[in-house]
Amino acid sequence: MLAPQPSPPAPPAPSARPWPHRVALSPWTRLALLVVILGAAAGSLLLWDPAALLSGGLTSAVPGVWQAPAFLAVYALGTLAFVPRPALNAAAGLLFGIEQGLLLAVAGTTLGAGPAFGLGRWLGRDALRPLLRGRALTALDRRFTEQGFRSVLLLRLFPGLPFQAGNFAAAFSGVRFAPFLAATAIGVVPSTAAYVVAAASARTPGSAAFVVSAAAIALMVLISLVSAWRAARRRPRAAETA
Repeated sequence: MLAPQPSPPAPPAPSARPWPHRVALSPWTRLALLVVILGAAAGSLLLWDPAALLSGGLTSAVPGVWQAPAFLAVYALGTLAFVPRPALNAAAGLLFGIEQGLLLAVAGTTLGAGPAFGLGRWLGRDALRPLLRGRALTALDRRFTEQGFRSVLLLRLFPGLPFQAGNFAAAFSGVRFAPFLAATAIGVVPSTAAYVVAAASARTPGSAAFVVSAAAIALMVLISLVSAWRAARRRPRAAETA
């Protein structure tokens, strides 16, 4: 009778990750890093003013051939630092006119949206997605995931939503990067064109271009105010039914 063979030794248990490595990969640690980065970007406005730089300082400090690339860089950094896009779009119209100003403003918007989306997806999504509870938030997240391009396009066409809020709302959902950028580039054209044309034609306030663009801006402001008023009226009703 054969003697029983000894069983092979069990493989060593994988060693636990060191404590600093576990903390570095924590979703809440990455979310805190996102808050720090955005806070630093917003705080940098104490040291530089993108709108003032674009409205006059850029043309005197940068040679002509480099003015367009410099404008794109300042525009993208300005959006990440929460500079209002109407001011940046108006600077594009003043510096480059209607055609080139509109092209550069749309390109700068898209370049600014890309890093914001990447930061939100990499640093904040894992921590915040478990908080998307409730029927409305779940349905909204599903719509962004399944109809990414269309959802982001509608988001950009709505004038009352802050630009960075749209970036991070898309980043925290399941929208893919390419549809997000494409919908952003297309969806911001109407509002961007209104401010670019208004600034480029401000020297001739009686022109048709200025009148039409000013009317478009007034309409967007009106839509934003009405939307804010309706949202404020819904809050007490939602609190009563909760």
